[in-house]
Amino acid sequence: MNSTAKLQVKTIAEFHEQPEEYRIACEKLVRSHAVNELYGAQVFDEPAIQFAPTPYAKWLTCRVAMEEYGHHVRFKDLGLKMGIPEKDMSPDNKRPLSIFDFEMKSWADFCVIKLLADLAEVIQVEDLSQCSFHPLRDLSRLTMPEEQFHCQFGKDFSKELCETDEGRAEIQDAINRYYPYLPAFFGRPKSKNNEIFRKWGIKMRTNEEMLADYVKRATALVEELGLELPKLKAA
Repeated sequence: MNSTAKLQVKTIAEFHEQPEEYRIACEKLVRSHAVNELYGAQVFDEPAIQFAPTPYAKWLTCRVAMEEYGHHVRFKDLGLKMGIPEKDMSPDNKRPLSIFDFEMKSWADFCVIKLLADLAEVIQVEDLSQCSFHPLRDLSRLTMPEEQFHCQFGKDFSKELCETDEGRAEIQDAINRYYPYLPAFFGRPKSKNNEIFRKWGIKMRTNEEMLADYVKRATALVEELGLELPKLKAA
């Protein structure tokens, strides 16, 4: 990495003084988070309230939905300060990630979404918590405890369902159907965007490194439940 990786941009005012490549790279990440936090809350978290089997589960699911909508609000607010048009931070104008193409049909499906997708988000946020653009770094650090809670939510309720043979089968089936969506969450190998992110110290790791870390952690998490990840076809 060259000296640009040592850059530290502490304020929005300093951000506006940076080279265009740096500004565009930061805008891409903030816009993506704003779009996907909103869309995920709309298609997974809020609808899952109806699937939650008890008042306690509904209460925690409401909390998850509230926090995911809150993440969108925070990222959108940062984006507006950066000069990103509000319309560009809407799923209506930017296609959300393919992990949201999964059709959620049950409480088990939602538990697995939180178990696996939010682990992926934790890994992404960990990387951004060292970002050279401090407003984005600080926002990532602010959201981290909530993302960790969402992943723990998925683990706890998946574990609860696994206490019965029927529930265990439902969780394994949901894992089998949803896990294949997750590798794409980390982007393409040898990504030009990722190269630019690392050049400027916006991200620390390659897409390949983060995916490998995710597979390792997801495998351990699922095996802790006495289940397994499905084998994926080579790309």
